[in-house]
Amino acid sequence: MSKIKIAIAGVGNCASALLQGIEMYKCSPEESIGLMHYDLGGYRPGDIEVVAAFDVDQRKVGKNLKEALFAKPNCATVFYDKLPDYPVQVQMGPVMDGVSEHMADYDQDKSFVLANQEPCDVARVLKESGAEILINYLPVGSENATKYYAEACLKANVGFINAMPVFIASNEGWHKKFHDKNIPLIGDDVKSQVGATIIHRTLTKLFENRGVVLDRTYQLNFGGNTDFLNMLNRSRLKSKKISKTQSVQSELKTALADEQIHIGPSDYVPWLNDNKICYIRMEGRGFGHVPLTIDVKLSVEDAPNSGGVMIDAIRCMKLAFDRQIGGVLHSISAYTMKSPPVQYTDTEAQKMVEEFIEGKRER
Repeated sequence: MSKIKIAIAGVGNCASALLQGIEMYKCSPEESIGLMHYDLGGYRPGDIEVVAAFDVDQRKVGKNLKEALFAKPNCATVFYDKLPDYPVQVQMGPVMDGVSEHMADYDQDKSFVLANQEPCDVARVLKESGAEILINYLPVGSENATKYYAEACLKANVGFINAMPVFIASNEGWHKKFHDKNIPLIGDDVKSQVGATIIHRTLTKLFENRGVVLDRTYQLNFGGNTDFLNMLNRSRLKSKKISKTQSVQSELKTALADEQIHIGPSDYVPWLNDNKICYIRMEGRGFGHVPLTIDVKLSVEDAPNSGGVMIDAIRCMKLAFDRQIGGVLHSISAYTMKSPPVQYTDTEAQKMVEEFIEGKRER
């Protein structure tokens, strides 16, 4: 099979975990733990090749990709350190709204240090690199910057995987742009392998299936990486809260009133680094209207938790290119993203992805 050439916008913790995983599974094919599919439509993790990368931090811009992946403020767990010397230099991307002003008030080892360089022409770099797919790993709240990268993909005929909570794939206007140019699109807001959202969705569906009424629920998340530091600026959280909340609400026949559901980042604890802590509480009523309460705590390394689903998203997009399918890929979007254009249960989405891989479903 041919290589799958990808570009990455935002060389942060998620990028670090993703590339560590690609190299680990390539060098140790017998170690398939953590992958939903080792072979997906004939493509394996080792078939993914990075050809371009963009960032705005001075400790990453202009550096070799391998060096940038482990530069501050990245704090992702290093589970595979034998990365190759990628022939890729990190390019300066457009800043726009990609960096919150409050980040400057924190320790430089934890925060961004903005590079003093002119941004490159992203569309031109994508074309010259031969990239087929761009993964958007920009910080939460980067609305304008995300749209810039989406436009660059349209100019360069590159597929776009939107891992952030900016509504691109779930926006009809953006879907039409990618569909009209026959370029595949996946989004929005990546869903971790076993993360807060999928656990919350699963429990919510369990209540529905077992005849228990959910009266109220919350999900509180905190951690110590730059994602949580960035989200201390509550003005950047609007789309994130919408994304996470509607993902859970979609499992209910009747949505909860706004005042009965609270989902979103809670705080930043620097010493947690990339460890994410989540508390979920669900209060409902079962047989005889007798109260029932569930409390769950999840502790997980945040960045690796989305690596496995991203490897599947990349390979499904490659299959779409092979089959000349453009526009939103609904099956893999529903399986890997919190806010796909159409919400399905996780079981339904998994079945749809298997049908897509087998060629029984177009999108």
